[in-house]
Amino acid sequence: MTETQLLLVEKAQTYVTDLLSDKLSKSIRFHTLLHTQEVVAASTKLANFYNIAEDDRFALLLAAWFHDTGYTGGDAKGHETISIQLATEFLTANAISNEMLAKVTGCINATRMPQTPGSEIEKIICDADLFHLGTDDFKEKGRLLREELEAHSNNEISKKDWRNINIRFLKGHHYFTSYGIDKLQPVKEKQLATLEEKNKKTDEMKPEKKEKDKPKEKDKEHDKDKGKEKEKSPEAIAAAEEAKRKKEKEKEADRSIATVFRIMANNHISLSQMADSKANILISVNSIILSIIISTLFEKLQTDPNLQIPVALIVTVCVSAIVFGILATRPNVTTGKFTRDDIANKRTNLLFFGNFHNSSLDDYNWGMNEMLGDKDYMNTSMIKDNYFLGVVLAKKYRYLRIAYNVFMFGLVIAMLAFVVAFLMPSATEVYTAG
Repeated sequence: MTETQLLLVEKAQTYVTDLLSDKLSKSIRFHTLLHTQEVVAASTKLANFYNIAEDDRFALLLAAWFHDTGYTGGDAKGHETISIQLATEFLTANAISNEMLAKVTGCINATRMPQTPGSEIEKIICDADLFHLGTDDFKEKGRLLREELEAHSNNEISKKDWRNINIRFLKGHHYFTSYGIDKLQPVKEKQLATLEEKNKKTDEMKPEKKEKDKPKEKDKEHDKDKGKEKEKSPEAIAAAEEAKRKKEKEKEADRSIATVFRIMANNHISLSQMADSKANILISVNSIILSIIISTLFEKLQTDPNLQIPVALIVTVCVSAIVFGILATRPNVTTGKFTRDDIANKRTNLLFFGNFHNSSLDDYNWGMNEMLGDKDYMNTSMIKDNYFLGVVLAKKYRYLRIAYNVFMFGLVIAMLAFVVAFLMPSATEVYTAG
């Protein structure tokens, strides 16, 4: 893609990230910013696999960012229409061509159920949107979608009903790209077989359950006594209900915590990618300026000494900007070792590769099991991971700010120096005048 297209994709990413972070209802559990980021990643993967044209890649990535923004309207039904409106407003404001806009809106419209893709990029985004059906994330994504549907309908969906909904959907769905058919479809078929097997086992167990659940006379008497006992002790009933509510709140809190950590990590990663992209642009621009100066102006320094100061200035500015751009993206790798004492004392964060890449698999496996078995240790590790991601981001953006300031102010000063140098009489002119 061209530099202008890359910048517009970055701008769309920032716009959609802010939109979904601020305006998306908490009841939306599946169609979140994370889902959008995963669809963008899957679209990129498929675009690379098929090596599609740059303009098609540009339209595909824009559509992937905007395809679920319509959920900010609060209703899942017809959200594609709102997504198209938001994409059209954003892209029109950024002076995109009508042809490119048609490609973007066509891709978003193709994701409407039932999916109806026509072009290659429409097929790619449709498969990217349901990429999880053919991966090991199917179960977790299904849980989030079920919670989302329950919140919108205000009705609880039973396990059996949810299995039947998934079975019908998986049977009716098919991938459109050869990648989806070859790589994702087999995994999806396994998911379908697992669901059907669970349904079959549930149906087979029903008669036995009914037989077992037939109350005997003694059980009936016991239940009567138990009922009388409950009638006599409303405090016990209230305590049981309170314990149940407390347990549900704890589960909800755990899910909220996981969501917060996931969103924070994704935001940090997105900001880090933006910083790397900005540094790359700065390094490229300054490298081009330096190459032009070396190839054209250095020869003129021998005949026109007035150019020495402005050339020296602009070379210094470019080199400084490149250095700070490199500092912003230069990785810092740690020793990658930890001890069992570190795990026992909860001093090591195994979520960061820099703390374990030189350790053995057995030590890492043991350490991860210890961490996953300790909820407090796990939460502390995630907090540390987000904190240090933030520290690295601060360093990147600090160096980037210095680089851009050097480039901006230095370029202005260098240009003024060139103006002064061209206005001053050269040595040749002074000699001729003399």
